[in-house]
Amino acid sequence: MSDLAALSRHHGLTTEYDDPAGGTRPVPDATLRLILEKIGVDPDAAPGGEAAATRMEVPDGGVCHLPGWLENAPAWGLFCQLYELRSARNHGIGDFADLAQMARIAGRAGADFLGVNPLHALFLADPGLRSPFSPSSRSFLNPVYIALDLLPGHDPADIDGAALRAGDLVDYDAVVPAKLEALRVAHRRQAFDGDEAAFEAFVERGGAPLRRHALFEALSLAMAAEGHGAGWRGWPEAMRDVESPEVGAFAEDHADEIRFHLWLQWRAATQLDAAMAAAREAGMRIGLYLDLAVGEAPDGSASWGGGEVQMTGLSVGAPPDVFAAEGQNWGLSAFNPGALATRDFAPFRDMIDAQLAHAGALRIDHAMALWQLFLIPEGESAAAGAHLRYPFAELLRVLAAESHAREAVVIGEDLGFVPPGFREAMRAANILSYSILYFEKDGDRFLPPDAYRRRALACLSTHDLPVLSRWWAGEDIALRRELGLVGPEDSAAHAKGRARERRALLDALRRAGALRGRLPREREMPREVLVAAYRFLARTPCLLAGVRLADLVGPAAPTNMPGTVDSYPNWQPRAPLDLDEIAAHPDFRAVTATMRRERPRG
Repeated sequence: MSDLAALSRHHGLTTEYDDPAGGTRPVPDATLRLILEKIGVDPDAAPGGEAAATRMEVPDGGVCHLPGWLENAPAWGLFCQLYELRSARNHGIGDFADLAQMARIAGRAGADFLGVNPLHALFLADPGLRSPFSPSSRSFLNPVYIALDLLPGHDPADIDGAALRAGDLVDYDAVVPAKLEALRVAHRRQAFDGDEAAFEAFVERGGAPLRRHALFEALSLAMAAEGHGAGWRGWPEAMRDVESPEVGAFAEDHADEIRFHLWLQWRAATQLDAAMAAAREAGMRIGLYLDLAVGEAPDGSASWGGGEVQMTGLSVGAPPDVFAAEGQNWGLSAFNPGALATRDFAPFRDMIDAQLAHAGALRIDHAMALWQLFLIPEGESAAAGAHLRYPFAELLRVLAAESHAREAVVIGEDLGFVPPGFREAMRAANILSYSILYFEKDGDRFLPPDAYRRRALACLSTHDLPVLSRWWAGEDIALRRELGLVGPEDSAAHAKGRARERRALLDALRRAGALRGRLPREREMPREVLVAAYRFLARTPCLLAGVRLADLVGPAAPTNMPGTVDSYPNWQPRAPLDLDEIAAHPDFRAVTATMRRERPRG
């Protein structure tokens, strides 16, 4: 073993990874040297010093909160995308008032949680950057979700809500600037209603990170207006450094604008808290279930002025595998594990607390990041990446402490390549796993309910997968061919395979007693299959079961099509029904009644 390889392994860097063909691929020396430099290690040094964690063990104090009632009586809840919610009062995108109303609807139907997409701050200066999983910062909220009509200074004449509500897709290019301008007008007209002291206390609690984020938002809008773009890496050199005299001068000259962005964060947090309160008042024992993205945009608020905490020049992704021969590059920056340790993990702690302050449950996207991340040098293909270990025990302790402090359930998305022993560690740490019906198979057979893991959340699909009716009809296969993601031969093979999967699903539902009798001969999927599929999930031992709102009332169009950028309107489809119509929809009534019977509240 070379000195570089030994040094890399000593500091938690893998020097090879599994090849889709069955062998292994060596990590390029250039990648090893770059990552070592980023974590503060001289790549020419001899191995020595404290070694990275090599054992996946749950430490003392590393077990997350899990309420006793849940152990005794597994629960169920609903999932939705906040932006997709349609109402007569919103402004072309679901907002926090809609979230509160959806929580009331779900709670009255017997649900114990309402899950939503990540609510992280995106880029106000570039509405086209709409993926909630590529945020500017995970520690702050997206102000576009603020309900205008709840603000004391709002006048309905300030914005044409009817025009923004008209389409079947969220028009971010129209909605974001229109809502931002209406928010400015409301702030100027009447920012407070006897609650300015609460705002000042919020700013004081937020401290330097909050003020830096507000400064970034103000500067990002100004830089974009000058043609430099929303992200700091495209700005003039002086503006890339939060400590530069030029940035200081901008802050002095734009104090009112910065205060406006502080006010936006306060209003967003206040309205999200109100949605959580509405969930609890509706009988939910968990409440809101928020989602934490695996990383942040490399040119956003989190990495601007973040010092060494965020690693630049490296992107999070996945190595080549049988599903993606070239690997995956997610375009996200990652925490520097060494910098986290020197700061006693405060950035990670603050990020987790920022989510749990408003929630009763938290889903961690790509939970394997607690153990390792696959990092790719900028400008290189994913094949040139390497896995970097993270301080697993310390991160678990922080996560567990925050979970207990907020009495919140933690769910880990553990799809894709999962390191050996990781799911066992999750179970020991009370982090619920993810069990998706489409994937829970043994060969060609769907697993029976009793084969599902207990410490898990069971669901039919996720935002990257089709709703059941489209899966049943094979419409996802046809769309992938239409978008050029698969060729004609593969598409035909997938269609034949789907026919077999349909038969296998019906067999599984019948064996489990979830589906009885003959099905009507209909071109579209019978309602009985939808209800039976959720009855099947409800009968698993999983502590949580999730019902996707889109399965019940739409939108049937995919939420997100992995592998696409501009060829599909990702994160834009809106629900076909207004919120006021959801509770009366036949599919909503049938499925929620089934879930109540199978998983009643204790």
